[in-house]
Amino acid sequence: MSEPRRSSAEPSPLDRPSAPAPSRAQKLILWGSVGVIAVLVIAIGAVGTKIFTTLADKHSAAGGSAQKIDAQPAAFTQDTPAPTAGAGPCTTVTVLASFENAEMVDNLAKAYDAQPRNINGTCVTVTMVKDKSGSAADNAASGFSATPDAQKPAVWIPDSHTWIGQAQTNGGSATVPGSGTSIGTTNVVLAMPEPLAKAISWTTKPPTWKQVFAVSGDPNVWKNLGHPEWGSFKLGKTSPLVASSGEAAMLASYGTAAGSLDKLTPAQVDQKKVVDQVKSNELATTHYMATPEHFLWHARQAEATGTAAEFLSAVIVDEKSVWDYDRGITSRDGITRTQGEPPKEQLVPVYPTDGVYVSDNPAVVLTGAWMDAAKTAAAKDFIRYAGTAQGQAVVRTSGYRDLHGALDQGVQSTAHLTTSPKTTIAFPGPKVVSEINKAFPNVRKRAQVLFLVDLSGSMNDTLPDGRNKLENAKDAIIAALDHFTAGDQVGLAGFEASGTGSINPGMVSPMADISTSRPALEAAVHGLSAQGDTPLYEAVDMFAKQQAQTWDPKKISAIVVLSDGQEHMVNPTIPTVSLDQTEADLTALHHQTPVLVFTLAYGADADVPTLQAISKASGAHFYDATDPTKVKSVLGDLVTSF
Repeated sequence: MSEPRRSSAEPSPLDRPSAPAPSRAQKLILWGSVGVIAVLVIAIGAVGTKIFTTLADKHSAAGGSAQKIDAQPAAFTQDTPAPTAGAGPCTTVTVLASFENAEMVDNLAKAYDAQPRNINGTCVTVTMVKDKSGSAADNAASGFSATPDAQKPAVWIPDSHTWIGQAQTNGGSATVPGSGTSIGTTNVVLAMPEPLAKAISWTTKPPTWKQVFAVSGDPNVWKNLGHPEWGSFKLGKTSPLVASSGEAAMLASYGTAAGSLDKLTPAQVDQKKVVDQVKSNELATTHYMATPEHFLWHARQAEATGTAAEFLSAVIVDEKSVWDYDRGITSRDGITRTQGEPPKEQLVPVYPTDGVYVSDNPAVVLTGAWMDAAKTAAAKDFIRYAGTAQGQAVVRTSGYRDLHGALDQGVQSTAHLTTSPKTTIAFPGPKVVSEINKAFPNVRKRAQVLFLVDLSGSMNDTLPDGRNKLENAKDAIIAALDHFTAGDQVGLAGFEASGTGSINPGMVSPMADISTSRPALEAAVHGLSAQGDTPLYEAVDMFAKQQAQTWDPKKISAIVVLSDGQEHMVNPTIPTVSLDQTEADLTALHHQTPVLVFTLAYGADADVPTLQAISKASGAHFYDATDPTKVKSVLGDLVTSF
């Protein structure tokens, strides 16, 4: 499949010569083996010339960003491994990555470890751990207080410097010094299933971000283009409180509303006309998810039974995620990755003409009591390695642009990426990002959410801390309410079946604005008790249909099902709804009055396959709390979808 053109002046990668023309001012410096020479020819011959070193200008009154440009980028230095490894035991350097850049960081760690290292007489071992960007920033701000010293990271590489700024702003400046050193970049683009991108002509005539938001809010756009089967325009976004792609989406929304993507100021974030326009833009969002992987997994599932258009029209993600999707890699949870066949409907990246934001993947050496001179020196050496010719080759083959902006040709071809976007924009500094984060609860699309809690007898089972599962679940629900704000409609229902088979207690706190109903809602949560059987299918089916009757296109309509068991009815003669019927009903609702049923498997006995099937049928996501001690954090992650 050929790469979609971004402008009439830009050649297809298939049309470009394999080596730069002799007239180029940029000279190739040949190093090492023939294999390294080939990689460097591709890298240095690329169009990109931007070197992202320190993107955050923390002293700017506008909270903006600085970008260091070198019109004639120098060749990368060579790695200098030791002749022989230093003495053991080796210094262990734990590197904390984001979900998005974890593969790249892990590849760098393995490549670094493959060569002998001797830092002050000691060998070095680098290992990678990962977390969602928002969670990592919160943990860094606290000095990783919940993590034992032996497991605390020595290096943090979020996918954008904005998370470093967030950690520092929230009290973590002692742990997170400086602004980090970029090790590679990826652009945040609008990714679309190819048939949809071609139908709207955005592969040949890319839109502005303003046009993206305008089209997203048009319920008849596909119908007017001759494709009523695609339904409304479904725009997916990650939460800006969790992922960099979500930050980029909100920055684009605010930037278009304020009239400038790259000169947005903190003061503009609070201007009424800007806020009103952003609220209007957000109405096109189907729902928010924690990571790009969540959206792309669902798109692939939709394609398996029909078309990806059933789930999304477009999603704002990074180029690396597009490459993963188009080569058949998906992840339900952002942790476990599955390699399958490439999709029939490839995603194509659309580069809005007024600019795309650049995730700069900055590496910073952390400070704290768990760090010593040996670990600090080894951490700095790993970051040095990432910027060498050998490290940058790993960056490219991991799906990222190197520090000269160059792509691996295989990555570029597979993901249909443009060699050099017309306009790239650095993420702003912490002042702008902080203002947007504070404003997000006010401007995001409102939610209409019902918590549906399994109240079967097994919820009385005792946990290791002495409390029963229901009491633990109650605490998690109460904590989750903090994620909702005025205008969100939140309710509570429970389900169990005793003798007659009727669902009890049913609705215990009706849907109401959380700003006024929270005291009564919390009281209802505390009043829940468990007994009886588990009519899971009938409860989901019944409450989804009820929710659909009050469906509002201006709200995200959802049910959160928290269940610790399997469908279980002692009296088999009592009529009930089957799983097949429940799935069919949810699928039918999804096309007309969609109710997203997010399922949370609570406890080791939870019926994971069934709960996954229920969430999939509704176009929502499944969450795993089979370790019941993690239910509070898992439920907190789930409600970022609203």
